[in-house]
Amino acid sequence: MKEVGVAIVGFGTVGAGVAEGLLKGEALISRRCGLRVALRGVADLDIVRDRGVDVPRALLTTDAMALVARPDVDVVVELIGGTGVAQDVIRAALEAGKSVVTANKKLLAERGAELFALARGRGVDLYFGASVGGGIPIVRALRDGLVANDIRALHGILNGTCNYILTRMAAEGSGFDDVLADAQRLGYAEADPTLDVDGHDTAHKICILASLAYGVSVPLRDIPVRGIRGLNPVDVRYAGELGYVIKLLAVCKAHGDKLEVRVNPTLVPKSHTLAAVNDVFNAVLVDGSLTGDTLYYGRGAGREATASAVISDVVSVARHVAVGTPRAAEPLPPLGGTPYTLLPPEDCVSRFYIRLMVREACGMVGRFATILGDHGVSIFAASQHEATEAQRAEGYVPVVILTQPARAGDIAAALTEITAQGIVRSMPFHLCIL
Repeated sequence: MKEVGVAIVGFGTVGAGVAEGLLKGEALISRRCGLRVALRGVADLDIVRDRGVDVPRALLTTDAMALVARPDVDVVVELIGGTGVAQDVIRAALEAGKSVVTANKKLLAERGAELFALARGRGVDLYFGASVGGGIPIVRALRDGLVANDIRALHGILNGTCNYILTRMAAEGSGFDDVLADAQRLGYAEADPTLDVDGHDTAHKICILASLAYGVSVPLRDIPVRGIRGLNPVDVRYAGELGYVIKLLAVCKAHGDKLEVRVNPTLVPKSHTLAAVNDVFNAVLVDGSLTGDTLYYGRGAGREATASAVISDVVSVARHVAVGTPRAAEPLPPLGGTPYTLLPPEDCVSRFYIRLMVREACGMVGRFATILGDHGVSIFAASQHEATEAQRAEGYVPVVILTQPARAGDIAAALTEITAQGIVRSMPFHLCIL
């Protein structure tokens, strides 16, 4: 039986899960695949701390580069994260002619085009199935299962921390800060939650999915990103009363030769498939030209789910190594080969939810309708909500407007003009509607 040597660099939560899965599942993998996937070593700066995994001491090392360079290592699994040492490890492995498996969404979003080009040049694999959606096979689905489809649109709930917070806010009417603190205590949110709640983690993931779905390298800096930090529970409540839930959505959609890519909190109809995705779960809804809508749902993070995806990639790469395939049977994204350009954020079209704190006076909604109409925005529905005692004392009442489909730029211009009229307390709050 042929044997393929694997090295793991990074012995954190996921690294420990992968090591455990390879050691405990060695016989199962051999029986199913007809080859032996042998763990050669695990590298980390800290090899003393107990991870709850029984890894032989002889396999542990603090010298990652030496482990990568060993001649008996065929596949390198990078699970450090970030864009510093992780990039050095991946480059060293690829330049040495060794295939790489990674879950590093940030690095792939920022440097993916360079690394894929290096892998092609060296005739090796660079697999990344665990970088988006944890154990959800969305990367394989876009790369293989939907290969005959033109992808018309992709909508994803890609961050479990944000989805947990929004689920709790909707169910309990709790404030953002209170639920975030609970999420941190439960281990669903990091001590510094910036990457998650400000939408950047989701942006990294939609970059990767866009490359697979459309064959275009999306510059991370060009994606309009809006997170959920400080979301007012009153908007969550109003959305619920109107028949919606708020989700942090990643959107990727083709408009001719333009590609719309964005991340923002969005009102999703309660009847929509994605509205039922709650707590820490992730989901991606893909609209293909042949399949129509297909849904990929499951745990988007965590030791077991992510380790499962990493090991799946390891086995795929090991098969290529064992049979001497010169390069991946499953191709790398053909970045840069498709003539898409990014749709400017102001040209994105959506329905919108708008909440305004309006000075109490007759005819206010009519004035808003006129200003919105002057900017090409039509009102679908409008409602006045009961003011709090403090709001009444100040002479303002909350008004919610739902629009027909409109350009984001026209909405922004209209709201700026409404604010300048002095009939609202502050710049109106607005969200997209799916």
